Amino acid sequence: QPHLEQSGGGSVQTGGSLRLSCVVQGTAECMGWFRQAPGKGREGIASIGYGDKTKYATFVEGRFAISRDNGDNTLYLQMSNLKPEDTATYYCAAEYCTYCPDLHCFGPSDFSYYGQGTQVTVSS
Repeated sequence: QPHLEQSGGGSVQTGGSLRLSCVVQGTAECMGWFRQAPGKGREGIASIGYGDKTKYATFVEGRFAISRDNGDNTLYLQMSNLKPEDTATYYCAAEYCTYCPDLHCFGPSDFSYYGQGTQVTVSS
């Protein structure tokens, strides 16, 4: 089964940028990023599937970009113009696309495999 190892995250001020990385070992083709703030449920941020087709949550508003390097099995989330409300624990995820509607996984219930999580804190 897939194994995911995250890196990146940290603390920035409003308007700053961060890049999260996630090494995905295994053959799950659909990947995504999620976040969970204290007292809230896990929410989907972005996903990438077959042919590197991407999907984003509406709150991203063009500030985040998901990408992957298939050569080194690494998934990325580039975040810019960060806001205090982006403060959360961020998780990468992977799943076999054949398990998802229209072969594209997005919501928390679509993914079975998660990274360990990394904290992102945005101060005003």
